[in-house]
Amino acid sequence: MDKKSKTVFVCQSCGFESPKWAGQCVCGAWNSFVEEKLAPPPADPRRRVTTAGASGGHGAPVRLRAVRTDAYERLDTGLSELNRVLGGGIVRGSATLISGEPGIGKSTIITEAAANIARRYGRVLYVSGEESEEQIKLRADRVCGELPEELYLLSETNIERIADAAARLAPAFLIVDSIQTMYAGALESAPGSVSQVRACTSALLRYGKGEAVPVFIVAHVTKAGDLAGPRIIEHLVDCVLQFAGERDQDLRILRAQKNRFGATNEIGAFEMAESGLIPIENLSQSFLESMDGAAEGAVATAVYEGSRPLLLELQALTAPANAGFARRTALGVELARLNMILAVLERRAGISLINRDVYVNVVGGLKPEGTSMDLAVALAIYSSCKGAPVGTRTLAIGEISLTGDLRTVRNAERIVREAARLGFARVILPKKNADRIGEPLSGLRVNGVADLGEAIAAL
Repeated sequence: MDKKSKTVFVCQSCGFESPKWAGQCVCGAWNSFVEEKLAPPPADPRRRVTTAGASGGHGAPVRLRAVRTDAYERLDTGLSELNRVLGGGIVRGSATLISGEPGIGKSTIITEAAANIARRYGRVLYVSGEESEEQIKLRADRVCGELPEELYLLSETNIERIADAAARLAPAFLIVDSIQTMYAGALESAPGSVSQVRACTSALLRYGKGEAVPVFIVAHVTKAGDLAGPRIIEHLVDCVLQFAGERDQDLRILRAQKNRFGATNEIGAFEMAESGLIPIENLSQSFLESMDGAAEGAVATAVYEGSRPLLLELQALTAPANAGFARRTALGVELARLNMILAVLERRAGISLINRDVYVNVVGGLKPEGTSMDLAVALAIYSSCKGAPVGTRTLAIGEISLTGDLRTVRNAERIVREAARLGFARVILPKKNADRIGEPLSGLRVNGVADLGEAIAAL
């Protein structure tokens, strides 16, 4: 090994570098350090060049009031749901990281977006380090139809050669699939290691920011569903997208976990078809279309995702426990939250479920965040336990506290308007939210309740 190179130990969990091996990292992870051999950085003058901004790239301070706040110039991807998640399109010079399980549709969606951008804005460079040119061509023929002339393909894993090819082609959009297969020649470590992933990502960021070219980076995930590699990648890029869904279902959900140019936690929905991914404009309607009005334990509820309300069907089933402890199973709802709601039902509503199994499921495989579904969970369990259907034209939202009171939920007014648009006849929600709504919408009755007992009585 070269005398000028050095050996460090890098944490695979957080990317922390240490001059010596340690059992536990500062992030709390145990046995996560791997040995990395770092070569001295090349004498590249580009490493000292700053990104051009309001000061012209010379590092001179400017008045804050003089900084322009105009809307960022965006590229239309041709996919309405992808544009929604990105905040209106891809911002020039931005770096976007998209991750998901193998076979979920990451390559399909970026291939469609690449073809649409090539038709509208000019050259697009698709760099693949995993698939052959023939494999990508077969998929592009299937999902894109007639391919545009300006869509270029490069099978390469060396980041320096990729940067040179991009400099010669001068594309309007750059795609790298995937970052774990890329390597920098200056580093001795294998592709996919912490140092290689970090160095390759930094090189792509320098190129994208310097040339005002948007860069899409595809990343692998671990068995637990987390992003593989150091977490520092998420801090470097401007946008982090997660593509999720069940392989035995056609629904795919694209979620923005980070977005410097749009709303965080915005979601987009797609249907996986033979011809590619089809955007689903009315996601609420698709979740509620199979809801049976005579079914016990089924309740319509809503959450606010990103910039729009999303209406869902929540199902619950209670059954006598055969032996031992009663089971508690939750899909789409946190198990700890379910146990809390069961305790409140027993203490505040007098419903004993200690000898009954309880199963709760959010239809469609979605895992929404927040507490606005608490009331729907409680009412669905009550409906299943008592054998009393709630009906398809009633929607329930609200957060349940340990005292049994209902706390307000955010954006309840928009949820009520969406419920009226979809033909609901009644909405049960916290009283404070109902008081803020004012005049009820035509054909919709708003029931404001103060606690869980009043909500059960309102059924």
